[in-house]
This record gives sequence, C-alpha cells and structure tokens, in this order.
Amino acid sequence: MKKWLLIAMLMFAANVDVKAQGCAVCTKTAAGMDDKSARGLNGGILYLAMLPISIIGTVTFIWWRKNKASI
Repeated sequence: MKKWLLIAMLMFAANVDVKAQGCAVCTKTAAGMDDKSARGLNGGILYLAMLPISIIGTVTFIWWRKNKASI
C-alpha cells in the first residue's frame, strides 16, 4: 500500500504543468500592474488559501495519527 501511495505522490509531483496554471483573469490583471500591486495580489491569494490548506492538513494529520496508532 505504501508503495502505491509513494508512486501516486511522485506522479502528481512530476506533473508541474497542472499545478502551475493560474486563473487567466488573475494573470492578465497581474500583468497590467506594477510590481508592488502584483505582489499584493499574490499575497492575497496565498492569504485566502491558508484556511482550506490548514483544514486539509489538520484532517490529514489526525487521520495519519489514528492510522499509525492502529498499526
């Protein structure tokens, strides 16, 4: 099972094109801005992404700890 999980994670990590794509509107908006405003836009996107990422990370960590204890 661990072998297949590792293979799946490596396959997703190797597929950079899918993860690196952004919203077309955000890309065009950032291209028309100066450097400081574009950094602010990127910071806002990261700020809004922190809550879902932390929730998913917490749930994954709790799931991992419970499965690790049962093995």
